[in-house]
Amino acid sequence: MQEKPRKTFAIISHPDAGKTTLTEKVLLLGGSIRSAGTVKGKKSGKFATSDWMEIEKQRGISVTSSVMQLHYDDTQINILDTPGHQDFSEDTYRTLTAVDTAVMVIDCVKGIEAQTLKLFKVCRMRGIPILTFINKLDREGKEPLDLLEEIEETLDMETYPMNWPIGMGKRLKGIYSIPDKTVEVFDEEEDRKVIPLEEADMLEDYERETLEEEKMLLEEAGNTFSAEKVQQGRMTPVFFGSALANFGVQSFLDQFVSLAAEPQPRKASGSYVPPESSNFSGFVFKIQANMNPNHRDRIAFLRVCSGSFERGMEVKLSRTGKKMKLNQSHSFFASERETVEAAMPGDIVGLYDSGNFQVGDTLCTGSELIQYEEMPQFPPEKFAKVTAKNALKHKQYHKGMEQLVQEGTIQLYKTPYFEDYIIGAVGELQFQVFEYRMKNEYNVDIEFQHMTHELARWVRKGKVDEGMTDSRKMLVLDQQKRPVLLFENDFALRWFQDKHPDVELATGWEILE
Repeated sequence: MQEKPRKTFAIISHPDAGKTTLTEKVLLLGGSIRSAGTVKGKKSGKFATSDWMEIEKQRGISVTSSVMQLHYDDTQINILDTPGHQDFSEDTYRTLTAVDTAVMVIDCVKGIEAQTLKLFKVCRMRGIPILTFINKLDREGKEPLDLLEEIEETLDMETYPMNWPIGMGKRLKGIYSIPDKTVEVFDEEEDRKVIPLEEADMLEDYERETLEEEKMLLEEAGNTFSAEKVQQGRMTPVFFGSALANFGVQSFLDQFVSLAAEPQPRKASGSYVPPESSNFSGFVFKIQANMNPNHRDRIAFLRVCSGSFERGMEVKLSRTGKKMKLNQSHSFFASERETVEAAMPGDIVGLYDSGNFQVGDTLCTGSELIQYEEMPQFPPEKFAKVTAKNALKHKQYHKGMEQLVQEGTIQLYKTPYFEDYIIGAVGELQFQVFEYRMKNEYNVDIEFQHMTHELARWVRKGKVDEGMTDSRKMLVLDQQKRPVLLFENDFALRWFQDKHPDVELATGWEILE
């Protein structure tokens, strides 16, 4: 039996643009779930299917990535849902290393927002093709032509609308499909209805005229569709719809199957490894502790890049050269799991981890060890000393600290002599989630002493001693025992660099280059 083609993607957006709602409606159409819980539906006891962690259900936000699969139109689609909140950018960044396509969700009322732009830049840097879904069409928003212009000017990429709205908000009558010249009628009470444009008798004369004018404008002044530009990330196909009303989602999914990229060759050890290679290879892009609170387990999420995965196969861990058998392998639907016997390039496999794996590890077969490109870190912007309130919980405290730090959402530093624990994060919410998980997963109450420092810089060249530091610039060691300076602000950083020109400093991005 021939394996189904794989399409692996993640959705990027600003918080509240409708990312998780779109994910659920896609799963609903693919038959993977029977009813969708919405992020806002906390009163009904329903929560987003992809939000499995208890704190996510309480706060109504996604704070960790999860993995889901569906089969649609003879294709296996792997969806990596990511945190929308900016404080979890690093988790989202790592997830983007494991996908072949990104879907950018834009709120038609607000247009392109800060977090969307930040994540778009990550996709651009990695050359990931992007499809765009302009959401909340059933609300009064910006004019469709203005939204296309905003995408083109802000993101410096061409747009090609796959459909076009007929009205908006209370005036919304439907969307016109440009490829097949049909209208999907907007009716919240009725099932999906698609009819030829000439049979759309619900349209007023002025609505038909407006649509004809806008179609003509798009044909004359718009871009010509280019599959090559889409695959290169230089053009984005644009879809309009409303995820909450499940309007325009199926037409998006139908087109997604043909537009999204299949698994591509990936760079490892200086050359590109094609997916069809006979040797198996893949990399760990995420580690998640305590997905099953009853067993306190750790799962390493592996993106299969080449060859084929089989449960029980022997592989090598490139970082150490150590051989290991992959006996416990799972696929996931949020926190639900089932055993995986085999997987293809593009698939995501969860491997039981007893402490062997690190984020960025490569697993492979064959005579040569290869290493996929390392994943840069986001330099933290907030820091706090952390201690356990109960000194008798010493063992649980260290275990929880070690495991949650290995997930990569916070970074751990120690002072050189007293070995005080300092954690660094991109945003305040990460501290709150860390505190919540330490208490609920490891039964440890912790205390934060928030610091005024905002910048971390690794010492790449030169030597720093205690005499060169003070309260505004602090010397710590990272987990690899590399010296790091924490600065209160840009002024303190510039003062240090002027005073000590022989010390070369680097951000977290540069240290891995």
